[in-house]
This record gives sequence, structure tokens and C-alpha cells, in this order.
Amino acid sequence: MRCPFCGNTETQVKDSRPAEDHASIRRRRSCPSCAGRFTTYERVQLRDLVVVKKNGRRQDFDRDKLARSIRTALQKRPVEPDRVEQMINGIVRRLESLGDSDIASDTIGEIVMESLARIDTVAYVRFASVYKNFQEVADFEDFVSELRPQKPPRG
Repeated sequence: MRCPFCGNTETQVKDSRPAEDHASIRRRRSCPSCAGRFTTYERVQLRDLVVVKKNGRRQDFDRDKLARSIRTALQKRPVEPDRVEQMINGIVRRLESLGDSDIASDTIGEIVMESLARIDTVAYVRFASVYKNFQEVADFEDFVSELRPQKPPRG
């Protein structure tokens, strides 16, 4: 592991333990060259995932990009950071367990929307507005009307 302070490639692990989410390992490291101390996290990766975009372009799956988009949708919403991290871990595990390394971007979007709908409807609508590429207010109205329970007719 390269030291982030001086670039030395010979760093030492001082302490290892499961991270709070129990899905990764937290390691405290030190650099014998500059005496810098830093923390790294290691996650188990079952397979290398490739995202297949709608236009057919392929790119490596980026967990951080997924996390950024989810956190953007959840911005200023009352959802605990641990809950968000659990959701992200669950999505990644679900993608890895689909059985194929190539995952359509639509599949990722649908899984994220399912997960967001369970924890925060505002974030769900925010994410959907970008994912479904809403162009005008009517698009929002149509989408939100599907979320509302239908009232029985008065009579």
C-alpha cells in the first residue's frame, strides 16, 4: 500500500478489524519513511462487474459512482449514514450475485430505485427524475401520481 503522504510503497499494518458495516476490513497503517499514519478499508469483491450502457458502451462498475448518485438523491434527507452504506453494500452484493459480469445500466437503475423507495420516497423521486430523464413538470406529476394511493370515489 502506497503512503498517501510520501509515496513510499513499504507501509506497515498496525491494526486490523472489521469495519462498522461488517462488510469491509479497516486497517490502520503507518509509514516507516515519514511516520505518517492512515486508514484503509478493504472490501470483498466477488467478481469484476462491467456496466453495459444503453448505447452499448461498456465500462467498469464504479462503486463510488453508485454511492455518489445515491447520496445525492438522499441529500438533506433524514436517513442515517449507516443505513445508506448498508443499502449500497446490499445493492453491490445483489449485482454480484446476478450471475453475470455484464450488467445493463437499466438493471442497476431499477435496483437502486427499489432500494430508495423502501427507505425514502423523496430520494426515490429525485433519483427517478434523473434516471428516467424527466423533461417537464408533467413527467414528475405522472410519476408521483403513481406513488399515491388511489382514493375510492365519493358517493
